[in-house]
Amino acid sequence: MAAVRADRLVATLLFLQSRTRVTVAEVAAELEVSPRTARRDLEALSTAGIPVYSQRGRGGGWSLVGGARTDLTGLTAEEIRALFLLAGPSCTTPELRTALRKLVRALPAPLRAGAEAASRAGLTDGTNWSRADVTATGPHLDALRRAVVDGIQVRLGYAVPGKPVGVRTVHPLGLVAKAGHDYLVAETERGLRTFRLSRVASVQTTGEPVVRPPGFDLPTAWRSFAARLEQRLYAATVRARAEPGALAVLERMFDGRLHVGPALPDGWTEIRVDGPTPEVVATQLAGLGARIEVLDPPEARERLARLAVELAGAYGPPDPFGP
Repeated sequence: MAAVRADRLVATLLFLQSRTRVTVAEVAAELEVSPRTARRDLEALSTAGIPVYSQRGRGGGWSLVGGARTDLTGLTAEEIRALFLLAGPSCTTPELRTALRKLVRALPAPLRAGAEAASRAGLTDGTNWSRADVTATGPHLDALRRAVVDGIQVRLGYAVPGKPVGVRTVHPLGLVAKAGHDYLVAETERGLRTFRLSRVASVQTTGEPVVRPPGFDLPTAWRSFAARLEQRLYAATVRARAEPGALAVLERMFDGRLHVGPALPDGWTEIRVDGPTPEVVATQLAGLGARIEVLDPPEARERLARLAVELAGAYGPPDPFGP
């Protein structure tokens, strides 16, 4: 009920902003409430510190002092809490922190407590358990964000693994955060491409306006990119059997790419693991040693046999008298 009333107070304030002066009857009709409820809401706004005052007599009514305005844009109480829940704990730029502070001051008092509580309700930790940075945005995020917003082409220095840095002119169209990485979606001479920001070496604006492909929509374009990548990640399946104690490790290693089958008569479990190629999956499974037996395809078994030979050549057979 408190959220409903908070939303109604915001709607009342917005209605006041749209008129020079309103009567209780007009507020009641606009919000579809009783005149008594409308009057109580107007008085609550005034008590909360919003510069609302009433004038009696002919031509009287309720007004905002000096036509005062606040930058509320129809946000509901739930929307305000969602905004602060998402942005509040993750504020990393002075601009965003300042914007949220201004928004809190602009809110009517009944909405402030919920907004402030939401801003303290979460925390984003940008490192993994090895204390390594996993929010790999690179130092050029702000420059690319400005280029996207301003619609300006950039000369992008980009380092593909194993190759020297190349420079190309691109049309920045949007930024996407996915799995701890930020990506730039841009139009190039070869069509739409994505660029991981952690591999961007330099950004130089050209002053030329971006040319957007007809009908471009960022969510649609990204879904297409993601679908193609997922197809590559799930292109091959390796079938194997695992001892019971290995299942927890496998779940951490492969997450959604692990498919656990029925238990076998010997207590082991049949599994299937998806990956880009059988060889890649076999290499990832090799660390579990004899706790995993790969059944097929033959390419995966052959990869494990080659790895065994390579490791034995590098380290020799185990010492039969060792621990």
